[in-house]
Amino acid sequence: MVITLDGILLALGIFALRVLNNAMGTVRIVIITRQQRFLAAVLAFIEALIFAVVIANVVKDLSNILNLMAYCGGFAVGSYVGMAIEARFITSYVTATVISVTKGHEIALALRDAGFGVTETLGEGRDGTVTMLRCVLMRREVGDMMKAVREVEPEAFISVEEARAIQHGWVRNAHGQRR
Repeated sequence: MVITLDGILLALGIFALRVLNNAMGTVRIVIITRQQRFLAAVLAFIEALIFAVVIANVVKDLSNILNLMAYCGGFAVGSYVGMAIEARFITSYVTATVISVTKGHEIALALRDAGFGVTETLGEGRDGTVTMLRCVLMRREVGDMMKAVREVEPEAFISVEEARAIQHGWVRNAHGQRR
């Protein structure tokens, strides 16, 4: 195989389009989960168009290792870029549940001091009464929330789930302001 400038430029184009294609796919999946049908359909159309152009250039000569590696590498990098876009620019919310046997109220106070809205509920666990704490927060705040809990009770049970839709309450918006 002879490597030419045109061949290198084609491989770079395949790589860049595959990165864009896969990053768009990741964002499209997030948009689908938010029920934004029209935007998801538009992104799907663009994604399919890019894919068709890229795959046509790859499959016409599968012995061209440079194009094949550009395609595969673009897919891998596109996954990473898509996740970075999602983490940085798309505000997603989660619901955290904390269960404590002994220090539930103290954890709630620490979370409130850290700026989180918390609902306290008493529950019945296997070994008796527990305090259940629930709070809705932005995904990027999970580490801070867990740190605040662990400082009060390192053995507290913590569960974090995707929050598909939220309304009202004590939740920060994408700009860090409470709404």
